[in-house]
This record gives sequence, C-alpha cells and structure tokens, in this order.
Amino acid sequence: MTDAGLKVTTLNVNGLRSALRKGLRDWVAREAPDVLLLQEVRADPMPGALADLGYEGVWLPAQKAGYSGVAVLARRPLLHVRAGMPHAEMDAEGRVVSAVVEGVRFVSVYLPSGSSGEARQGFKDRVLGDFQAWTEALISEGLPVVIGGDYNIAHREVDLKNWRGNQKNSGFLPHEREWMTRHLACGLTDTHRVCLGDAAQYTWWSNRGNAYGNDVGWRIDYLLAAGVQVQGVQVDRAARLSDHAPLSGWVHRP
Repeated sequence: MTDAGLKVTTLNVNGLRSALRKGLRDWVAREAPDVLLLQEVRADPMPGALADLGYEGVWLPAQKAGYSGVAVLARRPLLHVRAGMPHAEMDAEGRVVSAVVEGVRFVSVYLPSGSSGEARQGFKDRVLGDFQAWTEALISEGLPVVIGGDYNIAHREVDLKNWRGNQKNSGFLPHEREWMTRHLACGLTDTHRVCLGDAAQYTWWSNRGNAYGNDVGWRIDYLLAAGVQVQGVQVDRAARLSDHAPLSGWVHRP
C-alpha cells in the first residue's frame, strides 16, 4: 500500500446492467477507486464489465436469477478470496464476498431488508446474529478489515430524515439499531460517521415522493473498518447510478 493509501468505494448498484446504462463505467474511469465493493448486482458474474479499466473481480451471485448478489472488484491482485460466509441461507442469496487486497480484507455485504413483510423481517433478524458472529471471528484473525455495503439499517436518528415516522418500520426498528451498536462495538469504526461528526448525510433515497429532490434519505450504506483507518469518507450524491449513492474513502494503515 502506498502512502496515498487505497481508494475504496461501496455501492449498491440496484442491478449492475442498470448502473452501467446510467454511466457506471464513466464514473469508475473518472473516480478510479482501487477497490470497488458492489451489492445488489442482480446478475451472473460479469468479469468483462470493467476489465478494460483494469479491474478483476470476485462475485457471489444469488441462486435466484436477477436477485441480490455481491462483488469485489480491484485494480490490484485479489488474494485469499472467500465466496460466502459460509452460511447456507445468506450464501444462497449472494450476500457476502471478500478478498485480500494489499494486506487488507475487503468485504462486500448486502444485508437483507425486512420491509416486504414479517417473513423477511424474521429472516433478517435471524441472520443478523449469524453475521455478527462471523464478523467477530473475521476480526479475530488479526488482518485489517474493511466492510463496505448496504446494511439496510439506519443507526441513529441523524441517519434518516424522517426518523420519527419510521420508528416502527424495518431499517429503523429499535432492535435493529441496538444490533448496529453491538456490531460496531466488536471493534469496527463507522468511518463515514467519524468523518461526518454530527452532520446528516444520506446514501439512499426512495423513488417515491421526490425523496431525492427533497433529500429525504437514509444512511444505510457503510464503510466499517477494524485495524486500519479509512479517511475522507464522502457520498457522491450527484452520481445517480442507482437509488443509492457511491460511498468512498481512503484506506490507510495506522
């Protein structure tokens, strides 16, 4: 890793083909992240999508076509690839993939949403505990870790515009927020929040009611770090590559 560090971007693309049509290639060529963590790819592996820009990738698609799926792409060698947690249910839905780049394990994660009903909320609640145990075991290996992805949880009141009206909705339920607090307490730093201080900045906007135009958003995408610093973390709100915005920062060893 150079003194300048590695630039990492996490982005829920809401369909990789859709994001490509909306200008993802031009954005990547301009912003040049060294590591690109993608969620909701909703496609089989597409190694040629950014190959001419210097990226190789590891992919974990969902078994169900056109659903979920995660990837790690990088302009540096991808080592010690792990496709899945392993966890039968999470891996079948293509929700966690990781690889080591320049001595740091980068994880792309797409945690489930519970907004469609009780069954999916129950699934989400069940796998949060499993993901927590997996994360703790990963950190205990001693290698620096950066986890980027869509957690489908807004942690604090400042992390969504209409927090008062969402306290009974998936993504801002009290037990989800408590879980996020415990998750961070296992040794992870919410690097975006550190950079923001107490300011509000969102990463996702509903397609309803001109939410983007009115900046009625949620901060549900994260760059979390253990054993390494991620500085200068910011949202590219103007990118409009999906209903989520790219979240980028610079990875430095302490």
